[in-house]
Amino acid sequence: MNLFYSDTNPNLLPYDGTVIYYGPVIPNAEANRYLEYLLNDIAWENDKAIIYGKLIITKRKAAWYGDRPFEYTYSKTTKTALPWTPELLELKDIAEKTTGETYNSCLLNLYHDGSEGMAWHSDAEKDLIKDGAIASLSFGAARKFSFKHKQTKETVSVILEHGSALVMKGTTQTHWLHSIAKSTKVKLPRVNLTFRTINI
Repeated sequence: MNLFYSDTNPNLLPYDGTVIYYGPVIPNAEANRYLEYLLNDIAWENDKAIIYGKLIITKRKAAWYGDRPFEYTYSKTTKTALPWTPELLELKDIAEKTTGETYNSCLLNLYHDGSEGMAWHSDAEKDLIKDGAIASLSFGAARKFSFKHKQTKETVSVILEHGSALVMKGTTQTHWLHSIAKSTKVKLPRVNLTFRTINI
């Protein structure tokens, strides 16, 4: 636990989980520098998913980094983690100090514009520690991030700003789905880093 960590932000969820949005935690000029790095120097690949037995290649791109070559399986495809870069370790440190948690891996997503989003899902794969915290850092275009309760269907949304941080923890993945809505108004790219803990 970080000695300087203090979580005074409200829980966005009304029940069955905890989601804290911290707003921008990285100064704008620094966030711009990180965005430039992320767009140009990450080993991006088009994401893949197997849906109803058919391989789907997404326009959205993804990358997977970690403490060691962790394997992470989601959407019935498996990634092997690349070693951290110095810049990603800096961002991991920011995520850990902001949320008061520790992480050993990071899944990055690149949305080129608002035509790319993420369908409703929960991050509850068996590779991840159950009820472990997942920290999210966002760079670039502001996007709407929504939650939907699996039973009640109640929804909660927040706009993720450039340089902002959010954490999902507790039973959030068990009880809530989340998504990134598509938007024709968004013309600029967004990079999202989700720091996680893989079972060792």
